[in-house]
Amino acid sequence: MLVPHPSMLIAPQNTVENHDNIMEGQKLHFDGSLMPNQSNIPSQFIWPDHEKPCLTPPELQIPPIDLKCFLSADPQALSTVCAELSEACKKHGFFLVVNHGVDSKLIAQAHKLIDDFFCMQLSQKQKAQRKIGEHCGYANSFIGRFSSKLPWKETLSFHYSADKSRKTVEDYFLNVMGEDFKQFGSVFQEYCEAMSKLSLGIMELLGMSLGVGRECFRDFFEGNESVMRLNYYPPCQKPELALGTGPHCDPTSLTILHQDQVEGLQVFVDGRWYSVAPKEDAFVVNIGDTFMALSNGMFKSCLHRAVVNNKIVRKSLAFFLCPNRDKVVTPPKDLISYENSRTYPDFTWPSLLEFTQKHYRSDTKTLDAFSRWLLEKNNPNRGAPTNVPWPTKSIN
Repeated sequence: MLVPHPSMLIAPQNTVENHDNIMEGQKLHFDGSLMPNQSNIPSQFIWPDHEKPCLTPPELQIPPIDLKCFLSADPQALSTVCAELSEACKKHGFFLVVNHGVDSKLIAQAHKLIDDFFCMQLSQKQKAQRKIGEHCGYANSFIGRFSSKLPWKETLSFHYSADKSRKTVEDYFLNVMGEDFKQFGSVFQEYCEAMSKLSLGIMELLGMSLGVGRECFRDFFEGNESVMRLNYYPPCQKPELALGTGPHCDPTSLTILHQDQVEGLQVFVDGRWYSVAPKEDAFVVNIGDTFMALSNGMFKSCLHRAVVNNKIVRKSLAFFLCPNRDKVVTPPKDLISYENSRTYPDFTWPSLLEFTQKHYRSDTKTLDAFSRWLLEKNNPNRGAPTNVPWPTKSIN
């Protein structure tokens, strides 16, 4: 049974014109303040039988990586942490981080602002409307981008740059939403800076776990150009038919997620779905496709999804770590051997982003499909170049 946490927001009951007619003619609308009241959900939100959610899966036991151990001078504690991290990343790519040093008040402020934004009238949220082919802005269920298997959610995504001479998040809210949103810009600028700092520490651990040294991946992501996303999943009267987010692997490098206290995240491991229980003092971290390529396939980007419920709003904060646009994604030489040959060609993050935004809906085969698309695009008359092999194995 879902028990509301005191800080949770029950779906708002805004008064909007034509609220009984979410489908106007052939035009589909999704407004999180109205959809919870719909007993019959539009067919575009109904998923095929083989992808319909399991609402009571077992809980996945994933290791809590204690960052205090990482900062300590105890080599034995550090060795244990790296071994636990390596085991999780080779199996499914998910782990928790605790004692992370991120201010709990900052996290609470960020969650509060999710409520403030998504409770606004739809016309106000649409000031930040995401354009087709772009990855930043407000999206109400990705209507217009996909025509079926739509996610039961609203999102707001924006760019973050680790370049200290720029305040990209503050500028975004000021320029797109106006002066009234200065607090949004200030809070989420600080939150993104905290996530960037945390992600670089995690990259040090990942480097040590792979045996390439703590500086290898930290240096690679030092000037990251990342994406922050606010997720808002309203209640759904038919949760057994819909999904908040469909099954996918993140194309980015690393995802740092903070969930509210409503369950919904699920991970596909060993042929079945498991839930990842929310923990208020922990971040859920998962490997993305870009880092799987950086690790030459040794660390896995895992299939995951979000389910919805019929009682209460679910919210989450997702920071997607991405390299600087000019960085070439290629694994360190120490991770390439006769036994573990090159799995993917070199690429830049913008090329993978273009592929997932304009040509392909992310799934377990994204990197394989992207590799073929990239090699054909770069060598249309020659096939694969001799020094970069076609993908020879599928990594799920």
